[in-house]
Amino acid sequence: MVLTMNHKGEKMTEFYLIRHGQTAANVMKMKQGTINNEMTYLNKNGQKQAQTLANNFDISFADRIICSPLHRTEQTTDILNHQAHLPVSFDKRLLEISYGQWDGQKNADLRKIHPDAYNDYWDDVLPIYVKYATDGETFDGVINRVHDFLIDTMHQYPDEKIICVTHGFTVKAAALDVLKPKDPMSLPEPGNTSVTKIIGLSDQEFYLEYYNQKFN
Repeated sequence: MVLTMNHKGEKMTEFYLIRHGQTAANVMKMKQGTINNEMTYLNKNGQKQAQTLANNFDISFADRIICSPLHRTEQTTDILNHQAHLPVSFDKRLLEISYGQWDGQKNADLRKIHPDAYNDYWDDVLPIYVKYATDGETFDGVINRVHDFLIDTMHQYPDEKIICVTHGFTVKAAALDVLKPKDPMSLPEPGNTSVTKIIGLSDQEFYLEYYNQKFN
């Protein structure tokens, strides 16, 4: 195994966070959250997206895959890993944000009822959405669990390249954890089958090398 090091010769962990392929719920602009049924499985276009990524982003350079335990991420992993045969494990900290009782509802319907909970530019929920979806996860709650994942994984694999197959808000949460912007809405959620690269050097030193990169 080739050790992953920076220009100073220090060990580092490389995270490649990949959002799953498109689902029927994505097309309908629904809040998928942690729903795990046929509506949230990859549709034909999502399968094609994952295959296109596999054709243009050869993951055989990596050491392992860590995947969110939902079917849409498992499907994406299976397609990406068809040739590379990397070891695969699952981590619940890579799950999508749960919007609580808003899971399974369309953004358009929710916005009509609670317009103040939506950002106009992205047409997506603001952190205050939990004022209405009281059983939903907070933005900070997701950022914190993703932070724990990054720290723990870096300690466990301090010199590896790791593919993380996960979800839109989860990838955004990882980037927010690294960048710590004043406004979490300053960053969009990444697109389906996009790749985001984060470098971990220590508990206090993470870098966002690129975000929402498309390989097609």
